[in-house]
Amino acid sequence: MKNIVLTLLGFMLFNSCNTDNKSITDYNNYPTPVNENLWLKYSKASTSFKLWSPNAEEVVLRLFKTGNNSEPYANYTLTKENNGVWQIVINEDLNGIYYTFQVKESSKWLDQTPGIYAKAVGVNGKRAMVLDMNSTNPIGWQKDKSPQLNHPNEAIIYELHVRDMTIHPQSGSYYPGKYLGLTEKGTIGNNNASTGIDHLKQLGITHVHLLPTFDHYSIDETNLDTPQFNWGYDPNNYNVPEGSFSTDPFNAEVRIKEFKQMIKAFHNNGIGVIMDVVYNHTGKTDTSNFNLEVPGYYYRHWEDGSYSDAAACGNETASERNMMRKFIIESVTYWTKEYHIDGFRFDLMGIHDIETMNEIADAVLNINPDALLYGEGWTAKDSPLPEKKRALKKHMQQLPKIAAFNDDLRDGLKGSVFEDKSIGFVSGAMNTTESIKFGIVGAIQHPQIHYDSVNYSDAAWTLEPWQSINYVSCHDNHTLVDKLQISRPNANMESLIAMDKLANAIVLTSQGTPFLHAGSELLRTKYGEHNSYNLPDSINQINWEWKNNHKQVFDYYKNLIRLRKEHPAFYMSSANEVRKHLKFQQNNDSLVSYTIEDHANNDRWKNILVIYNASNQNIDYNIDSIWYKAVSGSTFDFEGLQKLKDTIEVPALSMYIAFQK
Repeated sequence: MKNIVLTLLGFMLFNSCNTDNKSITDYNNYPTPVNENLWLKYSKASTSFKLWSPNAEEVVLRLFKTGNNSEPYANYTLTKENNGVWQIVINEDLNGIYYTFQVKESSKWLDQTPGIYAKAVGVNGKRAMVLDMNSTNPIGWQKDKSPQLNHPNEAIIYELHVRDMTIHPQSGSYYPGKYLGLTEKGTIGNNNASTGIDHLKQLGITHVHLLPTFDHYSIDETNLDTPQFNWGYDPNNYNVPEGSFSTDPFNAEVRIKEFKQMIKAFHNNGIGVIMDVVYNHTGKTDTSNFNLEVPGYYYRHWEDGSYSDAAACGNETASERNMMRKFIIESVTYWTKEYHIDGFRFDLMGIHDIETMNEIADAVLNINPDALLYGEGWTAKDSPLPEKKRALKKHMQQLPKIAAFNDDLRDGLKGSVFEDKSIGFVSGAMNTTESIKFGIVGAIQHPQIHYDSVNYSDAAWTLEPWQSINYVSCHDNHTLVDKLQISRPNANMESLIAMDKLANAIVLTSQGTPFLHAGSELLRTKYGEHNSYNLPDSINQINWEWKNNHKQVFDYYKNLIRLRKEHPAFYMSSANEVRKHLKFQQNNDSLVSYTIEDHANNDRWKNILVIYNASNQNIDYNIDSIWYKAVSGSTFDFEGLQKLKDTIEVPALSMYIAFQK
């Protein structure tokens, strides 16, 4: 009975909301002060508050001594200026004072909101705080530097969740699950195995990609003693770090200070930080901070007034509208300037329009020319935004400064993520070699690829190889080893490990930008769970005992990364270079081989031969003239001491690399 009542109530609320929605044409006629600075402006002498709400009849600012559980000590009515901007200047030092806005529209007071431009918030993000941001900077912050890249595909990206990396008891962290847990040097697990940031430095990656670390709804920050977990794809306050990863979410400045300390620790170790951002939808709809300022405006709707839902999360934002575009661009540039962020991964980027994404790229790269920008080139459901305007994978040639995930390679390597039993190249599938070749060249146009046989794409979709984010696993879907085990249930562990190593060997020797799921190098398992977004630590954590159990796998990944970093032939900067230097040799259902010739990208090796053997048998591979062995199975010889002549014996389920001096 309770469920029926709730369903009816939800239906009534949904329909009542729809009757209030205006048409898209009306939204486009709103005054849009795109050049107005709507961010809070603080000084010791005064603080300026602004809010854009063109249809508001009244806007009130409430001031509080605390971030929760207190009554306002002062209320101020804002004055309406031009283009729907309300503002007030309070001539006193408000540093440390919390505040909310409240909008009256159609004779009705909406709920209080911290405002979409809030920079600091109290517990659970309900109240914003006036804060001197300079006071949150760690020592040496002015001299903090991001890693420099000559080309984007020099980066080796490692996707992690803040909590996962240090929550396991063997992480050795004093701050398990916190930002500060990723600043600690010298943490070890059993057998003195490095953990945390030392592990990442030992592995050799260049950038961490943090799953959402802006303030999100899912975690109750007032109750952190109760086990809670979430990936964080339910945005609340976009311009503030998530409080549950801080040591004190009740005090607004703490999360900011500790987030910056984490960034600086990564930078001190030569590691860049990429933020996973979710501007395509909000965690709530009718009561989101956007709708509590300007109801309806920031979202797309169908012709009947209902919210469209390309995100499959209840709503989708309207990036093409002036004030939403302004907000997204200013938000990413704020993170870039204030927090020294080194790039952004855009969740369901296909929901955003191409023009907005290009403006984002220009704005961010103008501040940090080495920033990495990439996203998911698809939507979850349909959208009112015409397909030709969407920032989809197939439109990446219209997004020349942005990269997209290559699901053609991902599923070509291991099988479809949507079909448990589906297999790929490394697990014995037929007819996948063109998808593998497509990934190797970074989804560019190459004369030796038959595009009609590529997984999901019938044409090249990048202008340059770095625009292809090459990967085989990420936080979504099964981990790599879980997928292999589920799709090949009769394979023994030795074979599964060989498949795993071969899959990421292909990723790390391809021309696109390589991307690794945290823990892949330790054979990370989620025990068969494919959607662990809210599952407990026992499923999601990095178990540092894996590093002892799978040391040879870790060493293999570490050597793969070293190989790539030492040999620029594996990350040529342009499509023309790839077409000139990379030539495919033999291929069949279980074999792909190619050469990279003539000191490509100024590599010290003149010619490189790469062989991927996905068969269960050793193969004899004929060669002309003299070569030197660099990689065979799990063995790496970076100096190439062994001569090869006539025939190479390539071990089963492995990558082989030879070179000529």
